Amino acid sequence: MSEQIRLCMAQINPIVGDIAANVEAIIAAAEQAQEQHQAEIVVFPEMTLTGYPPEDLLFRPALYEQVDQGLSRLCEAAQDVALVVGYPMMDDLGERFNMAAWLAEGQIQASYIKQNLPNYSVFDEKRYFSQDNRPCVVQYKGVGFGLLICEDIWKFTPASQAVEAGADILLNLNASPFSQEKHQDRIEVVRRRVAEVKRPVVYVNQVGGQDELVFDGGSFATCAEGEVQVQAPEFVEAITPLTVLKQGGAVAIAPGEQAALYHDEARIYRALMLGVRDYVHKNGFKGVLLGLSGGIDSALTLAVAVDALGAEQVEAVMMPFYYTAKISEEDAATQASRLGTRFQSLPIESLYAGFEQLLAPRFEGCGVDTTEENLQARIRAVLLMALSNKLGKVVLATSNKSEVAVGYSTLYGDMVGGFSPLKDVSKTWVYRLARYRNSLEDAVDEPVIPHRVIERAPSAELRPDQTDQDTLPDYDVLDPVIEALVGRDLSPQTIATQLSLEPALVQRIANMIQRNEYKRRQSAPGVKISPRAFGRDRRYPITSGYQED
Repeated sequence: MSEQIRLCMAQINPIVGDIAANVEAIIAAAEQAQEQHQAEIVVFPEMTLTGYPPEDLLFRPALYEQVDQGLSRLCEAAQDVALVVGYPMMDDLGERFNMAAWLAEGQIQASYIKQNLPNYSVFDEKRYFSQDNRPCVVQYKGVGFGLLICEDIWKFTPASQAVEAGADILLNLNASPFSQEKHQDRIEVVRRRVAEVKRPVVYVNQVGGQDELVFDGGSFATCAEGEVQVQAPEFVEAITPLTVLKQGGAVAIAPGEQAALYHDEARIYRALMLGVRDYVHKNGFKGVLLGLSGGIDSALTLAVAVDALGAEQVEAVMMPFYYTAKISEEDAATQASRLGTRFQSLPIESLYAGFEQLLAPRFEGCGVDTTEENLQARIRAVLLMALSNKLGKVVLATSNKSEVAVGYSTLYGDMVGGFSPLKDVSKTWVYRLARYRNSLEDAVDEPVIPHRVIERAPSAELRPDQTDQDTLPDYDVLDPVIEALVGRDLSPQTIATQLSLEPALVQRIANMIQRNEYKRRQSAPGVKISPRAFGRDRRYPITSGYQED
């Protein structure tokens, strides 16, 4: 006769640093798991009490006092259910550790220190934590539960040590941020570990937006053969039950819920929505506003914002000038109307004339150049920031990754904003996402993004008859080069050979990327969706004489 243990994967959305609120969220999730699923064990993500990543909050001694208080509160709640939670700990010598603990019967019954500390990409764990090399296995109803934390499952040793110590099943607590192929990468890694240690794995991941990072949830459990037996949904909080079966000496996970997963454009669009929603809500803004130009980037940004927050929290501002095409004004107004957002038009001709008059004595003898174009963008930025200050709404910047890479944007102009949803979205993906949004059911008869916005040649409209390709290569050429240079650090010569491009063109793009690091360093944070994004993921010096042929 087999024995059954009811376990729930609790992918929750913590707020970094708000330990009291996170503890209450843990308790609420545990109560829900008990009431709805008769859970005996509830497993939470990595660093559940503080949220991830807490960054230099980990240097604050008071943080650990709050964590200790939170653990005491959780122990009180863990009377007839076991909670597996993550948290940071600082010992008497001042060393810090990334921990997981098994709380049951009113106390911490076992604790585990993370063994493998990632120190690449967006991770800086060696800056904060010391590591350990000891396994932790908890016996419950004759089943050995081995505790692991995130990066530990990517290496053989922690899993094998846990099995040697008596683990029949591995519980892996994670704060694994989103990128396009990340979910499949996680499954493949877990399958490799399972093939080596022949044990089921329960992989519980955090969900939610945290500054640049989005955590997509997607928790899952595999059997000892590596097949996914239970799949939690992506991009939402979820309490997902599973059944651990013990029959004789064998332990297995029974087939259970299989949430549908997103793919391609849908997955990225949901990541953008979640990143915007949590940035706005967790930081206490009353909503968002953005400059709606009639172009593709601001159109997609508006659609994402409305889908994330609701039309009532979004405001669009058109700021036309002499060079603004009539159809741009029409398309902006049409989109705002279709989405039900507040919309206003603030012409900037008179403001520009005032600046022009004031600067004329100093500009005498100088020809017209990009200065006048940038002045238009900066006047618009001043208006947006004035509205932001007065209304308590954060400005969304609308630049995409292609523009950010090569500096095709105005510092203190169209780059202005508190958050940049498209910062890691290339121009070619902007078009893909716009078409995807128009393919959804609510846009079939009346497109959310007007067709002309998608079909027109992209233009900053800062001078007569301007298009992006006056300055830049076609985006179908530019974006693969940016991906190779930024995402894979390939040399210009290698890229030219691989993509069959003129070496001089690739070198020109490489020079533009290097030359505009100073702009990127001052840009707003934005949602990371690629394996390597600008910002904390890619760190290059501003002042640099490095050259590469």
